[in-house]
Amino acid sequence: MDKLSDTYRTLSKPSGEILFKEKKSKFFGYAFPIQNEDEVKPIIESLRKKHHTAGHVCYAWQLGTEQIRYRANDDGEPNNSAGQPIYGQLQAFDVTNVLVAVARIFGGTKLGVGGLIAAYRTGAQLALENADIVEKKLERQFELSFGYDDMDKVMRIIKQKRFTISSQQLEMDCTLIVLARKSEAENFSSFFEGLHKVKIKKID
Repeated sequence: MDKLSDTYRTLSKPSGEILFKEKKSKFFGYAFPIQNEDEVKPIIESLRKKHHTAGHVCYAWQLGTEQIRYRANDDGEPNNSAGQPIYGQLQAFDVTNVLVAVARIFGGTKLGVGGLIAAYRTGAQLALENADIVEKKLERQFELSFGYDDMDKVMRIIKQKRFTISSQQLEMDCTLIVLARKSEAENFSSFFEGLHKVKIKKID
């Protein structure tokens, strides 16, 4: 994730199921968009129910855009043979706020650690290739308060700068909640410099 960038990549919706076979073992791969860690456990539990003969449901997730958090889980496979290769694909595809899980149904032939790493990596890669990856903007919120007589000037600046209005209350006293890209947030007030009656408050 580029720290200077004001965009990030994530998934628009869960991917479909993919199936990868290696020496009769079946690897079912999935990718899900998530907003917080609490979503992980229910998704993994639903995959365990769906693949009740699977010996392992291994996964990795990453959350955040500026402060990154992640977890990789081998679910009983040899250390770092499943969760880390899955997490490596999250990094390779440069996505965040994403959970990738791979359920393995044993086919009778041991793959060895090298074989497991390759299989889980491939399962994760195919799941992400099968997903709809979108680019989203990192934005900051500001509250603008102003009199009705400044409305046209304020709206003209918002349109010129392509800021997004997320809510508005337009009466004699007007209040707008405006979204600006992270890269423009530091200088946000300067765009309204000549309008002395416009009050600007950053919302965390």
